[in-house]
Amino acid sequence: MSFSTLALVLVLGLAGPLLSWRTAWHIPVVLGELVAGIVFGATGFGVLHPSDPTFTFLADMGFALVMFVAGTHVPVGQPAVRGALGVGALRAVLVGVAATGAGFGLAAWFGTGHGALYSVLIASSSAALVLPIIDAQGLRGRPVLELTAQVAIADTACVVALPLVIDTGAAGRAALGAAAVAGAAAVLWYLLRALERSGVRRRVHKISEDRRFALELRVSLAVLFGLAALATRTHVSIMLAGFAAGLAVAGVGEPRRVARQLFAITDGFLAPLFFVWLGARLNLREFEQQPRLILLGLALGIAAVLAHALMRILGQPITLATLAAAQIGVPVAAVTVGAQLRVLEPGEGAALMLGALVTIAASAASVALAARGKGRDDSARSTTL
Repeated sequence: MSFSTLALVLVLGLAGPLLSWRTAWHIPVVLGELVAGIVFGATGFGVLHPSDPTFTFLADMGFALVMFVAGTHVPVGQPAVRGALGVGALRAVLVGVAATGAGFGLAAWFGTGHGALYSVLIASSSAALVLPIIDAQGLRGRPVLELTAQVAIADTACVVALPLVIDTGAAGRAALGAAAVAGAAAVLWYLLRALERSGVRRRVHKISEDRRFALELRVSLAVLFGLAALATRTHVSIMLAGFAAGLAVAGVGEPRRVARQLFAITDGFLAPLFFVWLGARLNLREFEQQPRLILLGLALGIAAVLAHALMRILGQPITLATLAAAQIGVPVAAVTVGAQLRVLEPGEGAALMLGALVTIAASAASVALAARGKGRDDSARSTTL
């Protein structure tokens, strides 16, 4: 990989912010980055070569950081969310039950044999997508807390389950590796909590800030990539390492300065590089040979929306139920890990991403409708006053 290629990748990454420029559309930044990679990768001009070792390694770093940031978005330390865990857990479980039937049904219908994988995808939610939308729209109240708890539980459970179901032949080995990574993350959480309670972390933070050492960032990256090394040694995806490290940090509370530094490294460099690489790796030309996989992608997305919409029966507003279906992290991880393990058939990875895009589109439309309704209600109230 040359500097000219790296410069091109970063320029292509700007397609993400450009496509997401209008906030009313609720389009995630990663969509533009994926599209740019598709256009210049295997599907399009073939300028980018995702098999390049340096490109792949940088993309793996980006993948680890993307999952780390996703883990920090899970509100495990918020007392208000803990109070809504009961309802949130019940809804996550019921969505999982519906997703299991839909997943195995679709696998049998399309003859792929990946029922367990489809079930996890349909049941998943993305805290990294849903929580920023909640904040941006200023959504409050008990139903939102229940939604937050539901998304947090589903996101965590599906990330843990994915390595076990994507290659069922190696599920035992994956379970041992996952246990090792989870154990290391638990130790990390304990150490971080001890440092926080003793005041050591705050003293180090003050010195680091005054003398511009960036110690917390350096330690965070060292720990993250150390967990990633453990994951690769135990034959587990770095997806789990990144997410587990993020959960450990979220459990203690991520310092705002470190959050800004990680945001700069992740969203400013390695995350766009990863998503452009992922787009370049997807070959949509394979749909020409197997057009049925287009239907598979659409069916996966629709099944995810319907499985979450069923929670309307338990009193969840349909807008929030549809928002809970939004997914990106788990499908991206499934495509990345599936390609690495060579367990997906040609074109199936693109179908999984198509399913994720369907859920994002449905969630964006639902939130937009809710925002219009809220605007009309506010206007009516102001007129009345």
